[in-house]
Amino acid sequence: MSKRTLIIGAGGVGNVVSFKCAMNIDTFGEITLASRTLSKCDAIAKNVLKKTNIAIKTEKVDADSVNELVELINRVKPNIVINVALPYQDLTIMDASIECGVDYLDTANYEHPDSAKFEYKEQWARDESFKKSEIMGLLGSGFDPGVTNVFCAYAQKHYFDEIHTIDILDCNAGDHGYPFATNFNPEINLREVSAKGRYWQNGEWIETEPMEIMQVWDYPEIGERDSYLLYHEEMESLVKHIKGLKRIRFFMTFGESYLTHMKCLKNVGMLGIKEVEHKGMKIVPMEFLSTLLPDPASLGERTKGKTNIGIYAKGLKDGKERTIYIYQVSDHEKCYEEVMSQGVSYTTGVPAMIGAKLMLEGKWSGKGVFNMEEFDPDPFMEELMTQGLPWRVEEH
Repeated sequence: MSKRTLIIGAGGVGNVVSFKCAMNIDTFGEITLASRTLSKCDAIAKNVLKKTNIAIKTEKVDADSVNELVELINRVKPNIVINVALPYQDLTIMDASIECGVDYLDTANYEHPDSAKFEYKEQWARDESFKKSEIMGLLGSGFDPGVTNVFCAYAQKHYFDEIHTIDILDCNAGDHGYPFATNFNPEINLREVSAKGRYWQNGEWIETEPMEIMQVWDYPEIGERDSYLLYHEEMESLVKHIKGLKRIRFFMTFGESYLTHMKCLKNVGMLGIKEVEHKGMKIVPMEFLSTLLPDPASLGERTKGKTNIGIYAKGLKDGKERTIYIYQVSDHEKCYEEVMSQGVSYTTGVPAMIGAKLMLEGKWSGKGVFNMEEFDPDPFMEELMTQGLPWRVEEH
């Protein structure tokens, strides 16, 4: 029986997922792309048809409405729902998947629109409902979270008896030519970066001020970059599943221009997520700012440079200390040439497709809600090599 795939979300990542599912049509079958803005879906479908000769269907849906989502899912009858909408909409899409009895996948954990906090608690709480509906939910199948989780599982399986420390290292050395822009949804990006940092050490979470901790890391094919400690959601699941872990941290690179703009915006209140009154109207400063900034989906054609994301792990193998660096380098221009998106969208969208592919093929299966590192990493790592995200391992 032919498969059917429903993709929800028509931003930069939705574009990549649509292209890559079409390029793997034998697995994904009939593809439908849906979002609140039908014109965005139609534009993506037109480009996919032009480059791959594969036609995908489009639909309009409000992903904040469980009823609309249920109606759409029942009409499309997909084998899997790939959620690449906003993290605010994870729970409604999960609930619709539960009601319809359809497998679910997303790329980032739930965020409440009124609080700058992200955690897996509310998604993990749906584990029993997924089991009762006899469906699988795969959380965080992007790059970080996503590939970084699989890198950790791969290191644990093949290189260590126990891993003591992990540093996740994320460098985007791309240049889009704008004085200030974000590479994915501005609200999500700026909330993430301006929040307090956190890392896990010796069984407890340690909180830091935003950008308080910095280290210089020499990224292969890019060079040395200032890398700042942030909190990132994959750490929350990795501390549960990596044996012997004593510390895990997440670092991301930022240039001086980005940090200066962000500091100024924060100082004048433009990063606020609470409503303020302006000339008799209620506005949210962060939402207003996002309307002024370039659409991340529009950055692909003008972005040059590379990304490098990986994990640096230390631990023991056969009683001896060992250090492994697993990383992946992508070129923004090559990503755009293939799927008309810049590298940040590409490195998130390709893993979303791979996670869904493994689910549809039965290579990753289960009933309930899962994180990436809970499955055998080998088939995912093999797919990365053939789907556009080749990786390397170095012993340090």
